[in-house]
Order: sequence, then C-alpha cells, then structure tokens
Amino acid sequence: MINSIYDLKMNDYDGKEVDFSIYKNKVLLIVNTATKCGFTKQYDDLVYLYEQHKDKEFEILDFPCSQFLNQAPGTSKEIHEACYLRFLIGFPQFEKIKVNGKEECELYTYLKNTDPTNDTPTRIKWNFTKFLVDRNGNVINRYEPAINPRDIEKDIVALLEKEN
Repeated sequence: MINSIYDLKMNDYDGKEVDFSIYKNKVLLIVNTATKCGFTKQYDDLVYLYEQHKDKEFEILDFPCSQFLNQAPGTSKEIHEACYLRFLIGFPQFEKIKVNGKEECELYTYLKNTDPTNDTPTRIKWNFTKFLVDRNGNVINRYEPAINPRDIEKDIVALLEKEN
C-alpha cells in the first residue's frame, strides 16, 4: 500500500529505477503524454514551464501512455529520443505506462485516489491529463487535457512561493 507519492519507485525511459523520495520538497507536475496526439504541441508549453521554474524546485514528470488510440507508439527509448529531438525536453521522462484499467500503474492509482477535485476516483480521459503536486506530496489539482500548461502557471508559482 502506498501512503505517499514518495513511497513509489518507477523506471525511467531507460529502465533505470527512480525512487520518488528524490522529489521531496519539490512541486511536481505529472503528465501522461503521447507523441502522436492532438495535444502533443503542449510539450512546447511544458518545456517553457520547466525552463522558467526548474531552478525553484519544480519538476515535470512525463509518463508516455499509449492507452488512447495507440498515440505513443514505439519503445520508451524511442519516445524519449523523439521528444528530446523535437521538443528539447530536459525534464524526467519515464517508461510507457497505463493510466486506467487492470494494468494501470500504482502512481496513477494513487493520483486518482488522492485527487481532491473528485469525490470518487475517475478514469483518465485522454493524453495530457495533468496533476499538480505540492512540496509535501499532496495532489492539489487535476487539469484535463484541453487545459494548456501555461494556463496553470499561476497555480505552480503559488505553490513554489508557499512555505512548507
């Protein structure tokens, strides 16, 4: 059972285990992504947010997901190479995951179960659903795919400026 997001360990795009305890005291934006989606252009805005705030203890955690119309084709490494070459991402990217159903990863089960915007856990509707997590590991908000990352910058800044 997971009591905190910091209890998790997941593999990065290269298969190396990442202990989420390294993200303690950081503001996180967790996003399920896809490289062949109508929302893929949001990578540009994610890169912008990351570049603006990475020096203030802000991280974007990118989780490719091919669960929606197979819009994240290829291996995790191939996806990473494509994202790096096309968007110059500098934030952590992880192995391809599932965000719904019997094979959904523990992280997304945790995010959905602790999301304060819903009384009951709801399915992830599509690629580029975003979860904002505060410095203490609490899910603060969930943003649906159509919400542009730049439109939530004020929420990120508010968390970055807030004392623990």
